[in-house]
Amino acid sequence: MTVLSACTPGGGDRPLVVVSTNILGDVVGELVGDQVEVLTLMKPNADPHSFEISAQEAARVRSADLVVSNGLGLEEGLQQHLDAAAADGVPTFVAGETIDVLAYAGGDAEGAPDAHFWTDPARMIDVVDALEPALADIDGMDAAALAVRTEAYRERLGQLDAEMTEAFAAIPAERRALVTNHHVFGYLADRFDFTVIGAVIPGGTTLAAPSASDLADLVDAVEQTGVPAIFAESSSPDRLVQALASEADVHVDVVELFTESLTGPDGGAPDYLTMMRVNTQRIAGGLSP
Repeated sequence: MTVLSACTPGGGDRPLVVVSTNILGDVVGELVGDQVEVLTLMKPNADPHSFEISAQEAARVRSADLVVSNGLGLEEGLQQHLDAAAADGVPTFVAGETIDVLAYAGGDAEGAPDAHFWTDPARMIDVVDALEPALADIDGMDAAALAVRTEAYRERLGQLDAEMTEAFAAIPAERRALVTNHHVFGYLADRFDFTVIGAVIPGGTTLAAPSASDLADLVDAVEQTGVPAIFAESSSPDRLVQALASEADVHVDVVELFTESLTGPDGGAPDYLTMMRVNTQRIAGGLSP
């Protein structure tokens, strides 16, 4: 449902909702349908921490009927535009202000608020519950139609939560450990009783050149947990497998997950619900006996 183009001229008389990230953009699109124009600033496969927008997009942010963002420090590269819109009196909705926030555990970010709440579908239900009245306040919004679509999507989130609970319940307790390359799964671990051993490769979105120290930390984590798989967001996860095998003689599967961004239509994670189901399948498959 998400409108990803920033150049669409034909919003007509519809209100404009600008959304920072494509995960939230997908959710907003599911709730509002065709009632409003949804402009999602973050393109598919982008990094939410560092993506930038054009001057035209920045102008549209400041003329929106509602600006929806993640918050909790996620959109560093966009924050100045979000702040400018709020200063201009544009109504804003910050999803991170509507949930029970966890702090990062370990690493350089320890103690800071964790922005990756979407890995827990129960918290996404909280976001949707808070988002509905913000959308209903937009002039011209059919609140009854919005309520019907919101309830339908809420039910789909509940179904996703139940599916994830069932899939993860089959993983033995001694294998319920997540070794990852990026701090993104704190909320999933909290919701579904995993232990996050650590984000052992720095840099977030690339595993191209792990250092000797990185590899040593990773080997320690793998040996500590005995897990058969580690999880990474990377365009080339095979590089880490090769590095482990050649330098550390460790043989473990590296399973690629979709973490901070949706993909294009053919990329495997075109919407939030699909992204979460794919990740659930891959995590359960990687850790199950």
